[in-house]
Amino acid sequence: MKQLILTVIGRDKAGLVEQLATVITSHQGNWMASNLSHLGGYFAGILQLEVPEEHVFALTTELERMSDLDIKIQQGLHSEIHPDKQLQFIITGNDRPGIVRELSSVMKHKGANIIHFESSQQSAPNWGVPLFHAIATVELPDTLNKDEVVKALEAIAADVVVDIEH
Repeated sequence: MKQLILTVIGRDKAGLVEQLATVITSHQGNWMASNLSHLGGYFAGILQLEVPEEHVFALTTELERMSDLDIKIQQGLHSEIHPDKQLQFIITGNDRPGIVRELSSVMKHKGANIIHFESSQQSAPNWGVPLFHAIATVELPDTLNKDEVVKALEAIAADVVVDIEH
C-alpha cells in the first residue's frame, strides 16, 4: 500500500467531498484522515489516503482531471508520532496582524513542533476589538517544560492567555 497526501482547493459547492470519496473508492483507496474547511467561499483541505500500489497511477490521473478542485498529490513519508509528548495549547488574545507569526516564532525558538493549528477570529462586542482564538497541538522536546512555553507565549502581549489541555 502507498500513502498519498492530497491538498485540495476549489470554489465551495455541495458534493465536493462526495466526488473526492467516489474517485478514491473507485481505485480501492482508503481515506485515512483529513482536515477540510470552508474558508472565504472556498473548500480547502488536506487528506491522507492509502491505495494499492497498482492503483496509484490511475487514481492520481483521475484526481488531477477533477475540474472543480485544484489537487496537489505527494507521496506520504513515514513519520513518528509521539502522542505522549504532545500538548494542546488554547490561545486567546486581541486579534492583530502578526499574531500567528509571533506565536509560531516563540514555539520554534523553544524547540516545539506544531502538529496541528486551528485559528479563528471571534467577535467580542464587550472588548471593542475582535479576539484571536487558536488551538495548537504541539510536540515538545524532552528537555522543554510546558510552563516555559506558556510563559513565553503569554509574554507576547498582556492580553494573550494560554490554557493547556492534555
